[in-house]
Amino acid sequence: MADRRPEKSCEQACESLKQQDYEVAVKHCTEALLSLSQYPPAHLPEACQAELDRIKIETLLYRIASFLQLKKYGQADEDCRHVLGEGLAKGDGSFRAVLCCMHLKGKLQIVSNVLSKSLMGESL
Repeated sequence: MADRRPEKSCEQACESLKQQDYEVAVKHCTEALLSLSQYPPAHLPEACQAELDRIKIETLLYRIASFLQLKKYGQADEDCRHVLGEGLAKGDGSFRAVLCCMHLKGKLQIVSNVLSKSLMGESL
């Protein structure tokens, strides 16, 4: 993948979540998603498409967590439909693989912590 911009924006979003700067996290996530939309899926090798899908899922999870903290529930719900609807509809295990990868890299804990705060302190 020649252009690393979506990946960089996704990483910046993760860092913003760590710093509890949710507005900035949303901004980085939106930049990543806009950048990802420039890649036509039909013209990419399978490995590149898998990497773009990983970045998209990760980015949407960060944005959902940020929207919830900002009390923008409608936007969080819309992203939730995308990440869960598309991820689970594929049925190829890619959504689960992304979650496992995020867990191994310690990134899922960041999302979990933010989501826990949004759910009135309940542990996930």
